[in-house]
Amino acid sequence: MAIIMEVTNPKKSVLKKIIAMILAFGPGIFAIGYTIGTGSVTSMIVAGSRFNMQLLWVLFLSCVFSGVLIFAYGNYALITNNTALYGFKNHLKYGKALAILIIIGVTFGQWNSLMGILGISSNIIYEIAVLNFESLSAYKYESVLSIAILIIVTFYLLMLVGKYTFFEKILIVFVSLMGFSFVLSLFFVQPLAIDTIKGLIPSVPKVAGGKMLVAAFVGTTMAAATFLSRPLFVKGKGWSKLHLKQQKRDAITAAVLIFAISATIMAVAAGALFYQGKEVTHVLDMANTLEPVAGKWAVTIFFFGALSAGLSSIFPCLLIAPLLIADYQSGELDTNSKQFRIITAIACGVALIGPAFGANPIEIQILSQVFNVFVLPLVVLGIIILLSNKRTMKGYKTSIGVYAGMYAALFFSLIISFNGVMALLEYF
Repeated sequence: MAIIMEVTNPKKSVLKKIIAMILAFGPGIFAIGYTIGTGSVTSMIVAGSRFNMQLLWVLFLSCVFSGVLIFAYGNYALITNNTALYGFKNHLKYGKALAILIIIGVTFGQWNSLMGILGISSNIIYEIAVLNFESLSAYKYESVLSIAILIIVTFYLLMLVGKYTFFEKILIVFVSLMGFSFVLSLFFVQPLAIDTIKGLIPSVPKVAGGKMLVAAFVGTTMAAATFLSRPLFVKGKGWSKLHLKQQKRDAITAAVLIFAISATIMAVAAGALFYQGKEVTHVLDMANTLEPVAGKWAVTIFFFGALSAGLSSIFPCLLIAPLLIADYQSGELDTNSKQFRIITAIACGVALIGPAFGANPIEIQILSQVFNVFVLPLVVLGIIILLSNKRTMKGYKTSIGVYAGMYAALFFSLIISFNGVMALLEYF
């Protein structure tokens, strides 16, 4: 009877139906929210504008391995009813040291990313403001810093209220709208088909910044934070061993959508900018990606798309450190605790470093994604060991295919980590 009323209720808005459809994907939509943010948008647009579709193969492999790891961490949670770091601490030799190292590594990468996200969001709002109030152009530094402070204070207050779930749902919708805008753009501007095919053949651009962007691709797509948070979202959904098949479908859906949205953004950037010889070096340059479609409205459309991506990333970045620490301690996160408030306050302070020093947020964002790859091998190795523990897994046997995928992901992460080291040495 309740179902009939839901369907026939004329007051139910189209927006609510869309939200319900998106949230019906399950915990995988949170993985997309973690992955498709300002960092991903920045990396894809910069790559498309500079190297066409040459790095599509990196994106494809990253998404395949991400799907495997999302599935593996989800299965571990359903079978053992444990979260990731809590499992590392209690079931692995030297697990405490491993878990602490992962917490430090992931937090460092996410907080660095937070600086770039806040910088890009603040600059976008500033650029829009300048279009209406030209006098602000003489006070760029002061304006950007003030906007950054306003944004981060607002988000800190929202985190303290404990309304994360509600705002996460809203931000997921905004990120989805961002994805739809780029899909629409793809009908008007797209790379040559032959360039897309060539992009699936492994190669690294032999130019300055090529290695850096490869590492950034993996850092933003194979995000360790996404895998570590998977058990918490699966448990929050209320799933159990009875939902193993549903968990598998959810992981596959997440990986496919991450690839589709990211590849679309890269393709639009390649079609709109690469063939014209334009590169993205500053925040406002990214708005040019939509110019062939939206004309004078390009900046405004990009404003909503990129800003929504940034907002959806700020919440997880602020949440990641207290989440991981709570995971390590007990597997439960208390958003009302003193520990939570102190750690998120520190994260807010770190986020303001970039805007305070007037750093280029594009460079900060890409650089932060590179740092994310260094902890990735530990996260992959940890779940391999956990799933191999017969006592912990209570008789459940992980398939050979999943093991093959995890070991391939481990090998891939080691190569990318080495590539990241070389990229940083060249950069500095």
